Amino acid sequence: MNYEVINLNEQLSAINELWSPKVVGEIHDVQFKLIKIDGDFEWHEHDGVDKVFIVLEGELFIAFRDGQVKISKGEMFIVPGGAAQKPFAEKEAHVMLVEPRGAANADHSESK
Repeated sequence: MNYEVINLNEQLSAINELWSPKVVGEIHDVQFKLIKIDGDFEWHEHDGVDKVFIVLEGELFIAFRDGQVKISKGEMFIVPGGAAQKPFAEKEAHVMLVEPRGAANADHSESK
């Protein structure tokens, strides 16, 4: 058995691009991804796929058609599948995403 600790700070320091998630672990078809964000992302939705956002550093905002949430360091938020959303950050934030494998590609569609 290989017991290996995943150092999140080391993994984050290797990420140079914004809005480009990096898979750091998997369990039962669920992926744990680290991402650095700054500025706005596009309006989109993930049909039937809930996603978890855990803020490790900074603040993340997610706009919805009927309001928005602010997620601060040490907080998490579950975005329900099918909710049109637009994530953004006013300053660089470090976030862990938890989602089913393939969710970002198979269910990503821009909302109008």
